[in-house]
Amino acid sequence: MKLLLLFSLVALAQCLVHRMPLRKGKTLRKSLQEHGLLERYLKQHPYDPAAKYFRTGVSSEPMQNYMDNSYYGTISIGTPPQEFTVIFDTGSSNLWVPSVYCASLSCSDHKRFNPADSSTFVSTNNSLYIAYGTGSMSGILGYDTVKVADIEVYNQIFGLSETEPGDFFYYCPFDGILGLAFPSISSDGATPVFDNMMNEGLVARDLFSVYLSKNEESGSFVLFGAIDPYYVTNGISWIPLSAETYWQITMHRVSIEDEVAACQSSCQAIVDTGTSLLAMPNGDLTKIFKALGATSSGEIKCEDRHTLPDVVFHINGATFPVTPSAYVVESDGVCSLAFEGMDVPTESGELWILGDVFIREYYVIFSRGKNMVGLSRLA
Repeated sequence: MKLLLLFSLVALAQCLVHRMPLRKGKTLRKSLQEHGLLERYLKQHPYDPAAKYFRTGVSSEPMQNYMDNSYYGTISIGTPPQEFTVIFDTGSSNLWVPSVYCASLSCSDHKRFNPADSSTFVSTNNSLYIAYGTGSMSGILGYDTVKVADIEVYNQIFGLSETEPGDFFYYCPFDGILGLAFPSISSDGATPVFDNMMNEGLVARDLFSVYLSKNEESGSFVLFGAIDPYYVTNGISWIPLSAETYWQITMHRVSIEDEVAACQSSCQAIVDTGTSLLAMPNGDLTKIFKALGATSSGEIKCEDRHTLPDVVFHINGATFPVTPSAYVVESDGVCSLAFEGMDVPTESGELWILGDVFIREYYVIFSRGKNMVGLSRLA
């Protein structure tokens, strides 16, 4: 087994694969809290994780969905390169960053792309509009060289923001978003970055994989074009997609201590690196809280967290447990469950979002070649 792993690692080093390191940093929620703005923000922007998955005439990408994200990576755009900190989001498909055309206060504390400083930038007459509920981001679309890890994607279309919503974005620890979902949900028909990587033969395989570290550990990454054998020694469970929009799969049920606790008649789930918590229908949230002995707001006694059971997800004939060490969050001496409620009905059933709380327990492979998600439990 060790010899096989060694051969695999050598092959990985020689292949056309590209590792994008992710760093774990401060969340937007923490930044707002430190500046005494969290309460006002939540009043003006009622948090609804479901809003990200509603598709209307305009693109909807509420920044509230990124309040608790803490994994960021650095990309560059242009010639010479201009660097930006972005969230790698499997729940959206567009790439956008602030631009020098943005006069909003929110842009003033972020890196802004300057087309005049890039010899490879190509402008368009196409505009970009993304609704945020109480505000909006508007801008223009352009083409330029985008570098992700050591991959250079030429003539990549991306959004340059001209206005951004409210003063809260000023405190965001990231500059923009790089979407890794399917072209079918891309705003304005823009080709996603990973699609161009595949189309131009820049990756060895039509897949990417994600490892998110726990707690304050370093080492998180997105690996383009390969599966790192070090993280799949427990084997890979492959799950077919139920829709080629988000990374959406069918989940059969959720159990606690061998009893069905939620998703009784199957439901849909999206594996989303751009959502921090585990989101589920409000009715199921109530059941989960009750089964785990939590209050209606999801709080538990901190001393109880070591005796709580696993929450087990049954998907495609396999079981995927999430341990209490993963789903209990302690902040300022208060312990709560990292679950949140929402209601998004789909044609195939109610929707769950398997965010970073779930993803940290597994090495996740997003295969466009197979149209499958692969999960391998981490040690």
